[in-house]
Amino acid sequence: MHYIKGVGMTKFDIENRNSMDFAEDAIMLALDDSGLNIDDLDAVVVANSDNAFNPERQRHFNSFLSSFFRRRMPIIRTPAVCGGGGVALWTALRLNYNNMLILGTDRLLTAPSELVTDQILEAADRIYEQSEGMIFPAQNALVAQQHFMRYGSNSDDLALIALKNHENAFLNPKAMFYGKKVSLEKIKSSPVVASPLRLFDCSITVNGAAACVISKDKTNIKISGSGLAVDYMATFERDDMVTWTAIKNAADAAYKQANLKPKDIDLAEIHDAFTIVELVSYEDLGFAEKGHGQELIRDGTVKLDGKLPVNTSGGL
Repeated sequence: MHYIKGVGMTKFDIENRNSMDFAEDAIMLALDDSGLNIDDLDAVVVANSDNAFNPERQRHFNSFLSSFFRRRMPIIRTPAVCGGGGVALWTALRLNYNNMLILGTDRLLTAPSELVTDQILEAADRIYEQSEGMIFPAQNALVAQQHFMRYGSNSDDLALIALKNHENAFLNPKAMFYGKKVSLEKIKSSPVVASPLRLFDCSITVNGAAACVISKDKTNIKISGSGLAVDYMATFERDDMVTWTAIKNAADAAYKQANLKPKDIDLAEIHDAFTIVELVSYEDLGFAEKGHGQELIRDGTVKLDGKLPVNTSGGL
């Protein structure tokens, strides 16, 4: 059994600093919060992506971390792109060490949007998706279209999700949109990226890092369960485009370990690269029946003052 002993996070924004600077800030904040120092660590698990457009032109980030820690201990890298932080934590929980540091860090905003989009597309299949121009906004637009047609959700629902997350980000000093008001009218009138997704339905690219220290020494925050699952890479290869089996399987594993059910959850942070991803996740995490996820944003359940606040940080 592991417990959270300390956490640390940089501000996520467009600041153009060295990747190691972001990592160092998050690491030291987490260590300070934990009351431990570097010599107390037994292992490190790090998640980051090797960005070819990063002007640092570095690889093997975990090896460079070794120069920072100056400790002979395992430093394991889990390159899982969008799921990197979660995969790093899941991996650490299955290692038999007492004190471990988990780090997620990336410096993505180093090139024009079209080049960053091309770089991110390298996470897609080179035949089915890359050669056909199936960038991730386009694929998630197909998911949104399917959900709209089958379950009666609509662009207004997605706009409300975007509004909720911007309202939450407004309150978060670590968020890119901290203190920046974004109105529903601005969201609904923003440019179409891939119909029906508009600009504010899509996450932005930023730089930053976050870290946590976990320990077998008991604290008041126990990690009760964790799950990891994978699915087909391409959205259109899945059995049901609007049901993501990996989310369901990972959530079921975590619920089982924790001896909890979806109705027991009080707060959730969900990967929301696109607003439709958050909506589908409501359903696949068991917070709503399939086809009814939109009801949670319509009735305010997932807002900050609702029964189940989602993405209180502001999300991506």
